[in-house]
Amino acid sequence: MRLNLHTDYALRLLMFLASSGRQASVDEIAGVFGVSRHHLMKVAQQLTALGLVEARRGRGGGLRLAKPAQEIVVGQVVRALESTSGFVECFDVGANRCRIAGACGLQGALNHALGDFLARLDRYTLADLMPDRARFARLLGLDDLAAKAGTPA
Repeated sequence: MRLNLHTDYALRLLMFLASSGRQASVDEIAGVFGVSRHHLMKVAQQLTALGLVEARRGRGGGLRLAKPAQEIVVGQVVRALESTSGFVECFDVGANRCRIAGACGLQGALNHALGDFLARLDRYTLADLMPDRARFARLLGLDDLAAKAGTPA
């Protein structure tokens, strides 16, 4: 299984905001990760709509976490951003043309595996993804945060 690029960018954007502890622009975050600003803007809009990120427009604007990192559950983020209907053809009732649908056990097995995967992610919060916040901040080039945490850059 592979998460789509949208979900990958969303998790990275959330981790950036959590590790920085401050407001940041889409341009800054896109630059740090070397990703498309346009694509990241779409991700930010969806995270804002989900209530995970607050966005301020204009001069002095930017993105900030809407709630503490300890309250953002990774499994819920993945569920909100991933479509499981295309996991295999028989998951999409409208487009399913599989001749053995309903007679094979693959759909049930994959459905259970997907449920187990998401249940495992439900055990993690955004804060858990950064066990050493100062090191994480240094790797992102946020040396000012690493210095505040008392760790040499």
